[in-house]
Amino acid sequence: MIRQPSVSNLADHVNAVYELRRDYARLPTDAPVRLGKPTSNLFRFRDHGDAPRLDVSAFTSVISVDPDTRTAEVGGMTTYEDLVAVTLEHGLMPLVVPQLRTITLGGAVTGLGIESSSFRNGLPHESVEEMEILTGAGDVVVARRDNEHRDLFHGFPNSYGTLGYALRLRIRLEPVRPYVHLRHLRFTDAEQTMAALARICADRAHEGEAVDFVDGVAFARDELYLTLASFTYRAPWTSDYGGSDIYYRSIPRYAGPGPGDYLTVHDYLWRWDTDWFWCSRAFGVQHPLVRRLWPRSLKRSDVYRRLVALDRRTDFSRLLAYYRGQLPSEPVIQDVEVDVERGAEFLDFFHTEIGMSPVWMCPLRLREEPASDDPAAPVWPLYPLEPDRLYVNFGFWGMVPVRPGRGKKYHNRAIEKEVTRLGGHKSLYSDAFYDEDEFWRLYNGEAYRKLKAAYDPGDRLLDLYAKCVDNR
Repeated sequence: MIRQPSVSNLADHVNAVYELRRDYARLPTDAPVRLGKPTSNLFRFRDHGDAPRLDVSAFTSVISVDPDTRTAEVGGMTTYEDLVAVTLEHGLMPLVVPQLRTITLGGAVTGLGIESSSFRNGLPHESVEEMEILTGAGDVVVARRDNEHRDLFHGFPNSYGTLGYALRLRIRLEPVRPYVHLRHLRFTDAEQTMAALARICADRAHEGEAVDFVDGVAFARDELYLTLASFTYRAPWTSDYGGSDIYYRSIPRYAGPGPGDYLTVHDYLWRWDTDWFWCSRAFGVQHPLVRRLWPRSLKRSDVYRRLVALDRRTDFSRLLAYYRGQLPSEPVIQDVEVDVERGAEFLDFFHTEIGMSPVWMCPLRLREEPASDDPAAPVWPLYPLEPDRLYVNFGFWGMVPVRPGRGKKYHNRAIEKEVTRLGGHKSLYSDAFYDEDEFWRLYNGEAYRKLKAAYDPGDRLLDLYAKCVDNR
């Protein structure tokens, strides 16, 4: 595969689109289409061997930023790390910046994303004004809220590349200040935590100070924290969590009365990436000696993910556990959304049945209102959250011992069933175990089939169930 040059202007982009359509037409029609990308943040590991890949390296750059309209034209395969580096130069940032540096803009839109600004700005796809998409049929269409491809515009989120690939997106930006002030509030009860979360998100303020970002961590059933962060022009100091200090361990230390903590806006946006939340501990990176020796440039989520992929290929950790006489473990790597009013109920289930900690908590509310001509229809049909309702995303990533008599997917299926019982949803970036009828009921199979027939009538691309559950 010959690497194409990165796009730097709109004329180059137009030429790259022409070449991509030509390359797509040349791919074998009897094999799934695979993208030639150096990074991935999916946790469905597959070995495709020498399968043909579509080179999308020409769509990895920021095309332009307009500070006056606060918009950016961005290649669909551009990472948020590269996008943020450009927008911060203009004193701007995307409305939602997912937690990990190498998540791409197109990936966050087609596969969903979330972060601590989601309680006011929704999900990343809600800041998109226009999408240029290579469809499964080989056409390139421009989809907006109000044009002939509005069905694809609203149906693209949560389609995971099964309807097409975003080549260019125009997104809204918002102004930033140089620093972010963090306050960590401790709670000993999940119901109190959820009640405070609902109140703070509704007021967008706490104790007289505006709140721009909200997320939290549950370390245990009786140790929960909400982190409230606000833009500020000045900081008496700034912490550095790319060196010896670790961000999530600072939360209890700075909780309670006191000045809180301060980060540059850049470091705040990537505060979780340095240690992949807390998952770097699996590689020993949080041990003081290892941390001193581990280069700052390699304290990154994509480095850790490559190590996980290597372990999956070699089966090293499973074999090591076996020879040590340890119980086999089940990977439980999931993000789920539950109504804030059912959040304490979910946490009680999780602590009792799964027993993993910490757990990330991030509130979100849709920005987009239903269409006036059909207010009952979901705004984003393949991930049908309700407007005017606050949800909490619970993220948990690790291994759970499998007790004798339980199958290798016991804990994941228990989570899926509980989330469904609570009326929530589960993100599809990792393993899913739904049967087909249940899956299509949860993810609006009727709407999906209409979109598939319109934009991939020849089934060049896998369907959503085959990709996300069958893991083809």
